[in-house]
Amino acid sequence: MHRIIAFVLAASPRTGGREEMIEIKSLQSAPHYLSSSVPPQYIKGKEGECLIKAYPPNVLLVEASRTVENVFSSAAFEAKEELLTACHTIVEKRRGSEQLREEYAIAVVDQYKGDPEEFLVHGSQIASFLKSERLPLDPAEVSHTLESQLKYAKDDLVIVDWDGAFVFDPSGDVQSVVELLQLANLQLLQYRVLDSELDRRLARANKLVQGRKRHWLWDRELSKSFEEAIRLRARSIADFDALEREVKLIGDWYSARLYGLATKKFRLSQWRESIKEKLDSLEDIYSIISENFSVTKLHFLEMVQILLFFVLQVGWFVLIVLEFKIFLREI
Repeated sequence: MHRIIAFVLAASPRTGGREEMIEIKSLQSAPHYLSSSVPPQYIKGKEGECLIKAYPPNVLLVEASRTVENVFSSAAFEAKEELLTACHTIVEKRRGSEQLREEYAIAVVDQYKGDPEEFLVHGSQIASFLKSERLPLDPAEVSHTLESQLKYAKDDLVIVDWDGAFVFDPSGDVQSVVELLQLANLQLLQYRVLDSELDRRLARANKLVQGRKRHWLWDRELSKSFEEAIRLRARSIADFDALEREVKLIGDWYSARLYGLATKKFRLSQWRESIKEKLDSLEDIYSIISENFSVTKLHFLEMVQILLFFVLQVGWFVLIVLEFKIFLREI
């Protein structure tokens, strides 16, 4: 039997309204050596063939599945596109972001005997499905795509790519694999969301530095810019730290290897470096504003000191004049 499981993740308004909580299980009966730490997920309901989940506070996942006669046929492409379209439709109804989305499709082959490598005679069709490409692929590209695979038992196999995965399991119990691939897509989306938010915050911070006007006595706009830079910097660091803590390698070694394979395909390390660079840029802007704020404050205090000294001198002058008048009257 063959199945296609498709899902779409999207940034959305705060999900709220928790219902049934989902627990992630170990993928295989392998010894555990890593602690499990997974973001909470909640089933939000069903709509047609679609299962709706939420990753609080602001990520929505819509999942749909369908049995197909032959997952290696062109009909599988059509089924995949129909499922993804259905998922996108529900995401739009739930006010999911149009730009900040991730879609993914998983082909499942089960109830077979023998080695799953026998199915690799359909390598060209598998690679085309994984890359969402109907045109015939070059043999070298097909070979490269099929290399991204992982085995646990003799009779199972998982092939992972950017747009999809092929899962071969004679028992058909692949839900944990699906959930782990969903988590990898979740982290990719969350990195994209934070990267986009950092772009907005950097633009705002640059505007604070370049667009302000100096006042002769006290730069109030600079003071406000400094306060906002502190908030932007603190919020960005907190968001990044929370994201790093939220999804850790899960459960057993097989889970960790599969998750690592997926994150490598999704280039999560590059997204992480991009975010770190933008955090460094935000830190530089913060330092510039902080330095200017300190200099401006010092100038302000110097002006106050000069003014007080001038007032003191005037006071002494007035006192001398008064004493001189009193002296003249006594004469």
